[in-house]
Amino acid sequence: MRRSLAAAAAAILLPAGALTIAAAPAAAAPSDVPATSAVAPPATASSEMFAAMQRDLGLTADQARTRIARDEKGSRTDASLRRSLGAAYAGGWLTADALVVAVTSQTAADRVRAAGARPKLVDRSGADLDRIKSTLDRHAAKAPAAAIPGWYVDVTTNTVVVLARDTGAAAAFVRASRVDAAAVRLVPTTEAPRTYYDVRGGDAYYMGGRCSVGFSVTGGFVTAGHCGNVGTATQGYNQVSQGTFRGSSFPGNDYAWVQTNSNWTPQPWVNNYSGGNVTVAGSTEAAVGAAICRSGSTTGWRCGSIQAKNQTVNYAEGSVSGLTRTNACAEPGDSGGSWLSGQQAQGVTSGGSGNCSTGGTTYFQPVNEILSAYGLTLRTSGGGEPPPPTGCSGYEATYTGSISSGQSRYQPNGSYYYSSVSGTHRGCLDGPTGVDFDLYLQKWNGASWVDVAGSYTAGPDESLSYSGTAGYYRFEVHAYSGSGSYSMGITNP
Repeated sequence: MRRSLAAAAAAILLPAGALTIAAAPAAAAPSDVPATSAVAPPATASSEMFAAMQRDLGLTADQARTRIARDEKGSRTDASLRRSLGAAYAGGWLTADALVVAVTSQTAADRVRAAGARPKLVDRSGADLDRIKSTLDRHAAKAPAAAIPGWYVDVTTNTVVVLARDTGAAAAFVRASRVDAAAVRLVPTTEAPRTYYDVRGGDAYYMGGRCSVGFSVTGGFVTAGHCGNVGTATQGYNQVSQGTFRGSSFPGNDYAWVQTNSNWTPQPWVNNYSGGNVTVAGSTEAAVGAAICRSGSTTGWRCGSIQAKNQTVNYAEGSVSGLTRTNACAEPGDSGGSWLSGQQAQGVTSGGSGNCSTGGTTYFQPVNEILSAYGLTLRTSGGGEPPPPTGCSGYEATYTGSISSGQSRYQPNGSYYYSSVSGTHRGCLDGPTGVDFDLYLQKWNGASWVDVAGSYTAGPDESLSYSGTAGYYRFEVHAYSGSGSYSMGITNP
């Protein structure tokens, strides 16, 4: 086999297989783009979108390429007609076989045909519909959210649609807005829209100052007690209303929990401050001497070792007992943040001395004590900490990693490899039970990464085989749903 693999004084923290690089072959290497970028043909679609279209729209690879190209062409034609038709334009939409453009005159219809689109004569122009919708917007205060989820311009029916959980209330809203009722359609719905934000360990939250989320629990998250008192309201990393402190103990202890509102969804993740998450698998306590890492909104992801347990720390505000001592650094604003050993939750940041420029000592409140004190349930990926799956045997190289829902990871080791001869590329992915992980093989075409093979069943395990010519390749592991550890085997020419 001929191949080369390319690799790449104590204080509270107050709120505020080996790869080597071989000589480059004659073919142009993908050195001008990050190894983690992925663009599939056509150039306007990412590989993630391209793969998702095949999966979610039931398309083959060729159908997805055709759909992307057709949609792009139709959208350009629609934009051009919108500019040229002016007041006669009433909206355009793509069907399975054509771009349809609604217009208010026969002359405009002729121009639509000349542009290669299908015209539809209607009574109201796009500007007419927009004026009706704007009038409804001005009277939005009269629309109870529980009864009327929203309204929009529907160019396909040449009307403005008002969504109605309560048709009587929706009709009253239309009347009160004094718009042309004939131009409005009431559409019954069960929609109940709300905004969504994830609760994630290590992210910032605010309560007059700034602290960091510890770990998600059912109904909220745990954090440091000195960050807030019972009843203190919190705002999330985005300053959106988040929740309320329901329990807090400091000094003596340094722990608290925040109950979040319906806008927020606690997730079993911790921000690794490198563009991804570490999935929390459990809360098995690590031993003295174990490596440990923490996440916080001031200094991000920092690591060290556990030096001692059950330490009493005398802060100016009072002493706290039962803390764990580490040589990892932290700074103000990191308070309350997550401590992990592997994928096991360990505790929340209390305080320390020093900083992340010169080093220091940091203490954390063990998480299991917090869970026990308040009767909370840690949000995890599912039980204890199993080793990464190892079901892919008989391959030349094996790699492991962890991934959260919606993310992609690239192997080998976040990079790519070069095959100097034609032959068969084989990949095997083994994920945990209950997730849907997919596997793709990508090849560098000189300008972008292109999907050349894929395996995307509804389960955690995938395998593929692809006969290809010499060139640069990489495997993409994509978490369509679910999170956890995985292993994969790779054999290439």
